[in-house]
Amino acid sequence: MTRDRKDPPAPEENRDCDESAHERSKRKHHESENQDEALEETFPASDPVSPFVPAKAPD
Repeated sequence: MTRDRKDPPAPEENRDCDESAHERSKRKHHESENQDEALEETFPASDPVSPFVPAKAPD
């Protein structure tokens, strides 16, 4: 399992060190992929509600 930057640090993890440009790029790419996946999973719910109101059936 991979950990995101916003996850609480593991006891053995040191987050006080600076990240390199490559590490930052890799992290940003991972975060972007996660966001894209989350958007795809919620896509039907993000569609606007149709304003169409069906007419009553004739008697």
